[in-house]
Amino acid sequence: MSTRTFRITVRGVFDGLSTDQHAELLARAAEHDVLRAAFTPEGHLSYDLTARSAFTFRFLDSGEEEEDILEASERAEAAAKAWLTERGYGYKNLRSQAEDLSQAPLSKRQRRAAAQKNL
Repeated sequence: MSTRTFRITVRGVFDGLSTDQHAELLARAAEHDVLRAAFTPEGHLSYDLTARSAFTFRFLDSGEEEEDILEASERAEAAAKAWLTERGYGYKNLRSQAEDLSQAPLSKRQRRAAAQKNL
């Protein structure tokens, strides 16, 4: 059986941040810019507080079975909650979305390469 790769996106909104917390997040904004966003096993946080108080964590996980994506989503949400709670950041409206890359449709370039391989 092959390993499946999952991308999990956990979104939410910062809530009830103190002035100091807001300033701290703004000071570290360059590290969390959406242009630097990546799916990583430990999770990557991105936000733009100058635009809105929303944030996104991106996690990379894996499993053997299709059903493992549910556990991967739960782990990602728990990790996001732990990161926020550890730092005392309030949040609300936490939700996740997961994608099994083995089920993702191929792009035209990938289909062309696969077809050439099979010739």
